[in-house]
Amino acid sequence: MNVKISLPDGSVREFPKGVKGYDIALSISEGLARNSLAIEVNGEIWDLSRPISSDASIKILTWNDKGGKSTFWHSSAHLLAEALEALYPGVKFGAGPAIESGFYYDVDLGGRPFGEDDLAKVEAKMKELAKKDSQYVRTEVSKADALKYFTEKGDEYKVELINDLADGTITFYKQGNFTDLCRGPHIPNTGFLKAVKLLNVAGAYWRNNQNNKMLTRIYGITFPKQKELDEYLHVLEEAKKRDHRKLGKELELFAFSEKVGMGLPLWLPKGTILRERLEQFMRKAQVKAGYDPVVTPHIGSKQLYVTSGHYEKYGKDSFQPIHTPDENEEFLLKPMNCPHHCEIYKTKPRSYRDLPVRLAEFGTVYRYEMSGELHGLTRVRGFTQDDAHIFCRPDQVKAEFVKVIDLVLHVFKSLGFENYTAQVSLRDPENKQKYIGEDHLWEKAEREIQEAADERGLKTVAVKGEAAFYGPKLDFMVRDALGRSWQLGTIQVDYQLPQRFELEYVGSDNQRHRPVMIHRAPFGSLERFVAVLIEHCAGNFPLWLAPDQIAVLPISERFNDYAAKVYDMLKAQDIRGILDDRDEKIGRKIRDAETKKIPFMLIVGEKEATDNKVAVRKHGQGDQGSVSLDEFVNNFKVECAAP
Repeated sequence: MNVKISLPDGSVREFPKGVKGYDIALSISEGLARNSLAIEVNGEIWDLSRPISSDASIKILTWNDKGGKSTFWHSSAHLLAEALEALYPGVKFGAGPAIESGFYYDVDLGGRPFGEDDLAKVEAKMKELAKKDSQYVRTEVSKADALKYFTEKGDEYKVELINDLADGTITFYKQGNFTDLCRGPHIPNTGFLKAVKLLNVAGAYWRNNQNNKMLTRIYGITFPKQKELDEYLHVLEEAKKRDHRKLGKELELFAFSEKVGMGLPLWLPKGTILRERLEQFMRKAQVKAGYDPVVTPHIGSKQLYVTSGHYEKYGKDSFQPIHTPDENEEFLLKPMNCPHHCEIYKTKPRSYRDLPVRLAEFGTVYRYEMSGELHGLTRVRGFTQDDAHIFCRPDQVKAEFVKVIDLVLHVFKSLGFENYTAQVSLRDPENKQKYIGEDHLWEKAEREIQEAADERGLKTVAVKGEAAFYGPKLDFMVRDALGRSWQLGTIQVDYQLPQRFELEYVGSDNQRHRPVMIHRAPFGSLERFVAVLIEHCAGNFPLWLAPDQIAVLPISERFNDYAAKVYDMLKAQDIRGILDDRDEKIGRKIRDAETKKIPFMLIVGEKEATDNKVAVRKHGQGDQGSVSLDEFVNNFKVECAAP
């Protein structure tokens, strides 16, 4: 008996029932079989050795596929676990998933300290084990046998995971001397793992619950070729130089204080200038696009978020309610701006002629992120969104969505983000209880998002399970100068909150109707956007954004008066900068200005003072010659024009 196998090119081939992915790859070409890591069967990734017993659509996955890399790195996590068990008998294992770049395993080392020397030792063991070409073997086991195995082994973490699983769904994977509870899939054997690097160690609560034990999280990455690992490590070193936390401190942009609280950034004067310039840029674009500015409080009645559904979904994991002297009052730190904007919409009757209503706010919100998840400006507990909500008629949704796409793309182009993918974030069809609203409205919203993206010719990928709880969204995944992917900018279609807040407008038929709500934030959050921008441009901001645009550098104290005159004239032209009149050699002043990444250095000495000129030096480019002050200002204004 044969099964029909549909290939990505649209062709259909017949194979004997029980055919394996490797055999299909081999029938296409020996090269493909040699490089095959896994197979996608009807959208699900399987081992190449797993039999296919019914008609299916398949795709052979290699290192060039996202699913191939994920399988490769998950298999590497098992190799890490095997090495740990060989070196540290009695070690217990939590979870070991693949991540965007590489993998980690959370382990309980029984109180043993674990540092850099241990990383090197485990890495060497992984390389030794990889050379054995051990096969990854999948077996189905009963729940009773699975519990027996890990109970006898003394691994309470795996026992806890097994207790959450249904009998008949449990699989083990074994390679070499190591057996693990795992759904899979895995690559054929450890011989594919040619290049191994363990990167760092961190702490992580078991199951991300701070009431549980802190485990040791070991991060690593592997590649099929040493050259690829070398290139990755080079990018990693460059990323360290660009780290927004490092540059943020050096450029005096932001800081954190334990006394203020973890995850609550303090914007320093230079960082505040940068932030305000971004806000001005967005406000200007929003005025052109027909938005009205609003301002809402930092707190709201608990009932507001009960109505919106935010309290039910996030209340337990957020900042706890604020109690007032009135025992009947409870407030929450604002986790979202949208409920407040719904209430603004309701302040007066609306007609179909009034729509769309576009409300925009740079609103600061607060979410209690776990301390282990906090990371500079990219993961904080208090952040400001360039938030806006569009209330429109159903027939206006697509046109409004397209306009927001145009705004997001304008932001990316203006700030040098040229490489991006639009992700259509859908709800998880297997876990609908995570979301609110009726199926037909979700399906309508998902269809409208895809149509709007298609109209603008966006390259899109659909990802299940990434929707907001009230609606699907279009997320923009941006690649920075180092090729790393970041989620910046989001647009969401929402049929749910207008119902929950009983929003209405009077239609042309003189009947009451519900508006549709579009949520949008092109930056996402200012904090995260600034962090990504810093790393993307390595702190070399566009001239119009730079906190300090010029540095006036007298070559000695004799010319401080002329330097001050130059500085004051530039300041009067709204040119931002510093006057460095320290008693230091000019070489030191230039080096310091270069370190601070100030775009222009204006060096003044006897010749400049006599001729009423400045000697211009450009950051990273060197001397540009001497010009009159008026000529410099004119050229500067042209180059500095904000988008």
